[in-house]
Amino acid sequence: MLNQIGPFRVSIILLSLALAGCAGTQLPRYAGLSSAEQLQPNLGDDAYRQPWRTSSPIEWNKYREVTLDPVIIYSGADNQFGDLSQSERNELADYLYQRNAEVLKTRFDFAQPPSANGLRIKLTLTGAETTTPVIGTFTKFDLAGGPYNIVQAVRGREGLMNGWVSYAVEIYQADNNRLLKAYITKQYPNAMNVSASIGSIGAAKAGIDKGADELLSEMK
Repeated sequence: MLNQIGPFRVSIILLSLALAGCAGTQLPRYAGLSSAEQLQPNLGDDAYRQPWRTSSPIEWNKYREVTLDPVIIYSGADNQFGDLSQSERNELADYLYQRNAEVLKTRFDFAQPPSANGLRIKLTLTGAETTTPVIGTFTKFDLAGGPYNIVQAVRGREGLMNGWVSYAVEIYQADNNRLLKAYITKQYPNAMNVSASIGSIGAAKAGIDKGADELLSEMK
């Protein structure tokens, strides 16, 4: 069997498995965020997904209303957009707003005037990486990429040659703008999600879908 695969392929498979233990792109504590000085390193098991956050306990049950600010596209020198085009950044920002608005409406009354029972949420798109065309999908099945992606899928980590998105979430009390919670998150689809590997920013959008659900779970 190994002779049929060839020594090069065997080496790639072994390398892929070894790489599964390595971390992907690390997120900085983006200096231009309003909450930057209050964000602390996350030392928990989910640090790979949410590396920076605040940790004050909040009684979320008392909040029944929410306002979602227009999404900001981060322009600081420590942004992680790489060669992502401006049109792709705009498309992701629009999608980030749309998906979070849809999810928040399942739990809160939307766009209410500021009150002690209301929240104001600010989302800042800070980075994204596109899926490598063709290769991102091919590695789901290829003998070189398949083993790596299977391991990553089980671990909940990034797939090989797949895209991702990063953004900051800042949650304020609406009537006085007191910061209640903030975190920076990196989101991406399951490593074996074939449909999310189609299109340059398909994986980033799938990550936004996951992140919207996680935001809602943060406020329970």
